[in-house]
Amino acid sequence: MTAAHIDGVYALECACFAHPWSHDSLARAADDPQSLFWVATENGAVRGYIGMNYVLDEGYIYNIAVDAAYRCRGVGTALLQTLVTHCKKHGFAFVTLEVRESNAPARALYSRFGFIKVGERRNYYTDPTENAVLMTLYF
Repeated sequence: MTAAHIDGVYALECACFAHPWSHDSLARAADDPQSLFWVATENGAVRGYIGMNYVLDEGYIYNIAVDAAYRCRGVGTALLQTLVTHCKKHGFAFVTLEVRESNAPARALYSRFGFIKVGERRNYYTDPTENAVLMTLYF
């Protein structure tokens, strides 16, 4: 993600999440050497993105978001594949994430990549209140 993408990523955050990252938080994360972001664009417009933080050989996915009009078209799959390929290439031990318990499409996508449920966080999400499922892919 470059500075040119931040406005589009921020707009996507606001459209996809009840509690989006602030514009400033995204800009700081984009400059953080321990963070990585990949952005899917079409004609210069942001259609999806995935971001992660890493510590040594451990990856922690921040968010993955795809514009509603572009879901079920392989955008999320391509973004996740790019991140997983990067993690494998760089010798990560695992990559992990949290997902809403009710988000069956996302959970199915992660499962197709080999992520497994490793726990949950009760009442982690708000608007609406919901459990987070912790999923991890071990390499």
